[in-house]
Parts: sequence; structure tokens; C-alpha cells
Amino acid sequence: MEELLNDYFKGDELQIKGMPSVHYFADALHLSPNYLSRLLKTLTGQSTKDLIISKVVDIAKEKLSTTDLTINEIAYDLGFDHPQSFSKMFKSKANLSPVSFRRSFN
Repeated sequence: MEELLNDYFKGDELQIKGMPSVHYFADALHLSPNYLSRLLKTLTGQSTKDLIISKVVDIAKEKLSTTDLTINEIAYDLGFDHPQSFSKMFKSKANLSPVSFRRSFN
């Protein structure tokens, strides 16, 4: 699962297909989405959706702290159709807005 997640975010699929779904990973692993989420919850304490969101937040933090890309550019790079959705998700998981997170590195 981790390898699939890393490959998805390193490749071109993110820009082509947008944010990956639970179904995408379940299909790639030949498992049902519910079984995959239950299995991951048991092994990691996180559901498939939670793991995907954690990966997105980690990548966003890296881009915010190491690049001069705008928040909008980062949102689009991560497969979000609307930068507001990215900002809302980031703030809910990182407890800081993307702008505040970036400012903490300056």
C-alpha cells in the first residue's frame, strides 16, 4: 500500500486523475475497499482514506517549506480542483492554515 501511495504521488497520475480514491488502491491490491480499510485500520490505526490524506498533508508540508509555489499551485499539483478545499483539509489535519505553516519557516 505504501509503495502504491508513493508511486501515485511521484508519477503523472495525480495531475491526470486527481486525488486517488480508496477504490483505486483497493483495485490495485485486488481487495474490496471495505476490507482494505479494515485491514489498514487494524495494522496502522488509520483507514485507507486517512492514509491518503496523511500522505497529501506530508507532501504539502514539504512543498510549503521548501518551494516558492503559491498555495493555489500546490493545491492543483496535489490534485485538488479548488484551492479552498485543499486549505480546509490542510488546516483540519495540520492545525494551521497553509499560509501560517509556510510563515513558520520564514
